[in-house]
Parts: sequence; C-alpha cells; structure tokens
Amino acid sequence: MERKDGYAAIRDYALVGDGRTAALIALDGSVDWLCLPDIDSDPVFARLLDADRGGSFCLEPTVPYEVERRYQPGSNVLETTFTTARGAVRVTDAMTLTDESFISPLRELVRKVEALSGTVPLRWVFDPRFRFGRRRTRLDRRAGRWLAECGADAIVLGLSDAGEGVERDGAVTGELELEPGRSALLSLAAAHQQPAIIPGRDDTELRLARTISFWPRWADGIRYEGKWRDAVVRSALVLKLLVFSPSGAIVAAPTTSLPEWIGGERNWDYRFTWLRDASWTLDALLRLGFHEEAHAFFWWLMHASRITQPRLQILYRVDGSADVRESDVPELRGYRGSSPVRVGNAAVGQVQLDVYGSVLDAIWLYVQDVGEIDGDTGKEIAKIADYVARHWRDRDAGIWEVRSETTHFVQSKALCWVALDRACKLARRGLIPDRSARWRESADELRAFIDANGWDEERRTYVRATDLRELDACLLTLALVGFRPPEDPRIRDTIAAVERELRKGPYVERYRGDDGLPGEEGAFLTCSFWLVDALARTGRLGDAHALMDELVGLANDVGLYSEEIDQSSGEFLGNFPQALSHLALVNAAVSIADAESGRKPEEEAA
Repeated sequence: MERKDGYAAIRDYALVGDGRTAALIALDGSVDWLCLPDIDSDPVFARLLDADRGGSFCLEPTVPYEVERRYQPGSNVLETTFTTARGAVRVTDAMTLTDESFISPLRELVRKVEALSGTVPLRWVFDPRFRFGRRRTRLDRRAGRWLAECGADAIVLGLSDAGEGVERDGAVTGELELEPGRSALLSLAAAHQQPAIIPGRDDTELRLARTISFWPRWADGIRYEGKWRDAVVRSALVLKLLVFSPSGAIVAAPTTSLPEWIGGERNWDYRFTWLRDASWTLDALLRLGFHEEAHAFFWWLMHASRITQPRLQILYRVDGSADVRESDVPELRGYRGSSPVRVGNAAVGQVQLDVYGSVLDAIWLYVQDVGEIDGDTGKEIAKIADYVARHWRDRDAGIWEVRSETTHFVQSKALCWVALDRACKLARRGLIPDRSARWRESADELRAFIDANGWDEERRTYVRATDLRELDACLLTLALVGFRPPEDPRIRDTIAAVERELRKGPYVERYRGDDGLPGEEGAFLTCSFWLVDALARTGRLGDAHALMDELVGLANDVGLYSEEIDQSSGEFLGNFPQALSHLALVNAAVSIADAESGRKPEEEAA
C-alpha cells in the first residue's frame, strides 16, 4: 500500500469498535486512530492526523507483499491477508466484547496473526501518544508486558508468541515469524482512572471468540432482503459501531478533522451526537427492525435535551453533556497538511431550526414501532412543539451549519412544519397534551410562507433560502418527510431541478453559493442517496435503481463510505466512516423496496 507523504488514503481504512470507542486500521495493518476511553476522548493513536507525531500501532510484513482484506460475514471483525513470495499470513483485528449481560470497563483491541503458508517475517511497532501528543508517555515493562502510562491513562501491551519487543525512541518494536498452523496474539488493554488490567492469552482468546460469534447473530436481525442486502448489512454494522452503548447516543463519525478538501480548513470534529443525524439514524434502525437501539436513543435524547428544553441544542457529547467548545490542536499538522486539527465543534451555539422536525419525526416513528411515552415526557414534547410554533419565523444557520449570516432557509422552515405536523399526530393518539388547533394553524402558516417565499416559479423549484435563490440538495428531504405528497408537481419539479443543476453522474453537490468559509469541498454522498430515496418515493424506480447501483460501487473495498468524494479522482474526503452516508444508504434501499412492494412510508401512511 502506498502512503502519500506518510498518509494512507482515507478509503484505505477499515473500522473496528466495541460500542464505546473505535479504531481505524489502514490497509497496511497500521492502527492510525484510536480514542480512549471513549469515542469522544483524546486519541492515543493519531497518525491519521500527523504521520510523524500522531502515534500508531503498526503490524506489517518486512518483505514486499500484496494485501487483501474483508470483514467476516455479517461482522465488525476485520481480516487482512498479507501474501508474500515466502508465504501468507492472516491478521484478525477486533475490539472485543465482554459478556453481553454487562458492560466491562475493559477496552481491548486484539490482533491475532495466523500463518497460512510458508513463513512471513513481520514487524510491529507500539507507539502511543496520549492527549494528541501533548503529554509524555512513560513506557515500562512489568510482569512480562509493556505498560504505557500518562496521567490517569494506561495501556497494557500483551504479547503471546509475538516476541518480547524492545524500547527504541519512545516506542516498543518487535518482530515475529510463524510456521503454518501457528498463531500469535497482540492485545491492547486500556484503563482510565482505574487499575491497569493485565489479561492472559486464554481470556483474550475467549473474548475474541465471543466477539466473532456476536456480530453475525446481531446482523441476522436485519429486516431487509432486497437487491443491496450486503451494502445495507454493512451500513447497519457501521451504525451499530457508532451507537455509544453505555448511553444510547449515536455519533456522526468516529473521527475529527479529516478535511472536506485536501489542504483546506473545512475540518470538523464529528465525534458527537447531532440530534438531526441521530434521529435519522433511529429511522434507519427502525426500518431495519432494531427496536432496542431505537429505544435507547429515544431515552438518551429526552434526558440529554432536558436541561435546555423546550429549546434543543443541536449536538451533545455521548454522555449527554453540552460542553463541546471548539479549539485547535496546533501540535498536529492535520491529514496531509490540512489544518487546523479541531476538538469540539462551534456549531453547538448555532440555531438550526430543522432539528426540531427531525426530532419530532423520530419520536413519531418511535411510538409507532417501539413503545408508548409517559405523561411527563409527553408534556415535554408538547412544549417543544409550542417552541416551534413561536420561533419558526426566526432566522437560522440551516442544516449545513453555514458560518455566514443566518437567514430563512427553506428546508429549515419545512422541517418546522414537520415538527408541528408530527405533534398533531401524537396529540391525536393521546400521547401528548392536545394543542393541535394552534399547531395546525402554525403549520398552515408555515406552508403558505414557504410556497410564497421559497418557490421559484420560473425555474420550477424550491430554493435554498428566501434571499438565496440558488438550489440546495437538502430540499430533496422535503420528499422524504412528507412535506407534500410525492405526486405533487412542486416536489417532482424540485427533484428534477436538483438533478439538472447539482448532479454530475452519481455525485450531487450540496449547494452553490457562499457559506462563510473559504475553500472547496467534495460531493456530499448523503445528497446522492437522498436523490435515490426521492426518486423511489416519486415512482421513478428505474432511475433510483441505476443511481443506487452506481453509489454502491463507490464504497471502499470493505463497504465503507466517507462524508464526501472528490468527483475528479474518486478520493474519499471528510470524516470517516460517516453515519449520515450509511443511514442514507439504508433508507434509500428500504424506500426502493417499499415502492416495489406498494408499501407507503410511515409519514405518508399515518
């Protein structure tokens, strides 16, 4: 695998995780990203963002090789096979799961090496850099194992038939060579504010076996049997890794600061829960039949937002706290020199009115598929609807979190309509206090405002904002949330306009116009999947099939998607893997299946 200036291509990474944190592993076997103890904690390996100073855990043949990899079927366990002139070895990577009846404090990355043929010499390098490399790492050897410490954090490196390793230049390096039928085990066991755990090989092998058996059982519950089942299963497995199991929160991506354009500054921290993205993830999980994850997220949502209700903050940490202030990390250069590296996200202070529609829609879907809501929760939901009725006329920053002046974004207004519409439906069911007359009156005013100020009669399309007459691909979501029925000419014409003005082949740009930021960006993959979804819902199944086939072919070798793609080179851009891309794939595939079977989406059928 070729590294450019020491950096692997974003599409050369695969993800493993345990529902609390996740690691990115490059095609050459290097673990280049791992945050500990949780997915929104500081990284211990950050080579992803600085090839020289970030730190990594490398495992690679010392002779020329060819490499192939795959996930085990229906699993988040990764297998990488290195083939050389001297033989072949397989590396199995997993973050292990403990007994399913409880959550252990142990975070453990296991790397099992098995000789398949001949003898292949390999070299490993354990080079942890705590706190983005800001703090010195102490390396020590105890009880036959290497221990890396920094403040309240520690990592134990367990080695079984993998050599002993020597300390050199602040890292531990070692070599191994196995005969066919033999295996070696390398494991990282992490501790935070607790005694370091020193697991033995038998215990580690047991957890690895349990992990290998868990994932296919979970994936067997996926309720989709259509043409793109493999892509849907992989996307569902990615989404499962982005669910923070201790709380039920759903993060947007496991990474920070992967650039939307190489060398640019559109580099954001996505290791948090955006209520909008997570609500759409809940929709995708419900459509696949995963009620347990939906139930956990619903209650996390209600508890996390309680401090600010009826106003909703747009993003939160995975533990529900609201402190996500943005700062830079000057110690790291950024992916291929794309600086700054950011921690936290300043968008937390923005007003984004569309989030209310996403949340109320998610609540409506939840009560239809999963369960009831109690009286106190119903009162809170009604107050959120009241807030929308009072504030829908406000300006906001829109779905894309622009850093230009706030304005009246059309999609934001439409999602406010969705919020009030779903509140009326919840009230009709007797689930929340009934103020539907007031909510329906506001919803009617909203629709009239959008049609009068957000519609371009000459171009036959809804526009980005009342004072921004360009097009925006997020307007495709109007077809997905039932703002108007799919046969409505305005919906069909807006879809056609997006195709005409923003689409190039399988790629769909977000918008064209000022957003308060310098530099370029790639094509946003979610927009392409939204187009598939909209085409399916409006009866254009042939076009939906053709575009879906193209998009499925854009995934990397193990079925993962980033946030964006460079249209000219096919290079992945932005944080990776991106929940929004994968959930949009799931929803597009299910919408095609629904359209083919004649089943109406929930928001239309209700």
